[in-house]
Amino acid sequence: MKIYNKYIAAIVVSLVLASCKAPMATVIQDDVKNNIPENFNQNEQQDSNNNSGTTPWRQFFTDPNLVSLIETSLKNNQELMITLQEIEIAKSGIVAKKGRLSPSVRAGLGAGVKKAGRYTSEGAGDATTEIEPGKEMPDPLGNFEGGLMANWEIDIWKKLRTEKDAAVAHYLSTVEGKNFVLSNLIEEVADNYYELLALDNQLDIIQQYIKLQTRALEISKIQKQAAATTELAVKKFEAELAKSKATEYTIRQEITEKENQINALCGRYPQPIVRTKESFMSTIPQTVYTGIPSQLLANRPDIKQAELELKAAKLDVEVARKEFYPSLEISATLGLEAFKPSYLVKMPESIAYNLVGELAGPLINKSAIKANFQTADAKQIQALYEYDKTILDAYLDISNLMSKVKNIDQYYKLKSQETQALDQSITIANQLFMNSRADYLEVLLNQRDALDAKMELIEAKQKQLSTVVDIYKSLGGGWK
Repeated sequence: MKIYNKYIAAIVVSLVLASCKAPMATVIQDDVKNNIPENFNQNEQQDSNNNSGTTPWRQFFTDPNLVSLIETSLKNNQELMITLQEIEIAKSGIVAKKGRLSPSVRAGLGAGVKKAGRYTSEGAGDATTEIEPGKEMPDPLGNFEGGLMANWEIDIWKKLRTEKDAAVAHYLSTVEGKNFVLSNLIEEVADNYYELLALDNQLDIIQQYIKLQTRALEISKIQKQAAATTELAVKKFEAELAKSKATEYTIRQEITEKENQINALCGRYPQPIVRTKESFMSTIPQTVYTGIPSQLLANRPDIKQAELELKAAKLDVEVARKEFYPSLEISATLGLEAFKPSYLVKMPESIAYNLVGELAGPLINKSAIKANFQTADAKQIQALYEYDKTILDAYLDISNLMSKVKNIDQYYKLKSQETQALDQSITIANQLFMNSRADYLEVLLNQRDALDAKMELIEAKQKQLSTVVDIYKSLGGGWK
């Protein structure tokens, strides 16, 4: 009993000494979420009860063609499918870590033969040993065995449990990563859809402009025949008409590329995109409610993903630190063993078993363990910075987009006024030109200004709709 107590005391002393030598991890303070401003705009108060980020995307988007495209992309998008497999990989990681907490048991069979030298202790012993009276030990000596083998690392420091917890945190972060991919995918499909509608409307405008220029060219030719204008005016109108026709083909190419971009997001080969362009300019953007900044922590998948990765990094540091501690492993075997197969059934003589407990810890040359610990410690600091950066970027995104929503609305109103005024000026300039009271340059300049204004008005409408989609995504919407 005294000898047993001495062994226990030696084990305890060795464990204490080993634990004292383990380095300490860097203590990181996560204060960024406590320092988030109360409002996105310090001059305005936001209502915490109204937050568009919690609105499901099917309720936020009302265009049935856009909804259909989003549904297709959610089924077929390759990037999303890759992310789903990352979740499965992380899930398998949990199962693997959890499995290490339990003993591993294997079954095996073996056969072999051995010839020991006659003038060795083993050979001499075998030569003088009789298996049965008058029956010597065979030479060479065979060996046949079969049984169960078990191995179990006792989780005395909870290292294995910590590994499992880290795997769980990483798995949950991949789930949030999938949600972030969903949110980005929906935003990208919607933005490209609105850009495609804008190109459709620009194509209509340029075709209307071509008809107008064709008419102006015909008038200039008639006036030249009547000596009311010169060949220079005719050539100027011809050049302007050719320029507009070239622009038409440029827009057609952009439409083809945009359709293919949407098809790529939907994970399918090129095909026409079903859409209704006529109501584009009359579409009223959704009203977006931002809520308060602290709600981003719960709404934005990328912030939750970064937070979970930070948690996993902290747990990885704990695991790396516990590698400095001794580990206790128990191994056991139980089976049958004999030098001849027929002897395996002789009980209990052929029964063989083994039970070993091993307590071992690193003493010399710990460079690899130290390097792993330092790497894990640096990664947790890196994860903290990533988490802080994600929160800050989210806040700045919404602050910028809130300002953009207001400014683009004002820009759209002024462009509408400009377009109306230039449409009226074109009518007046054409009448004056037909009556030889205005120069052809005045007609051309008015037409160019009107075309540019209409193109910019369409772009403003597209930016107006896309900005609303972007702020919806930045608030954490799109994945529900």
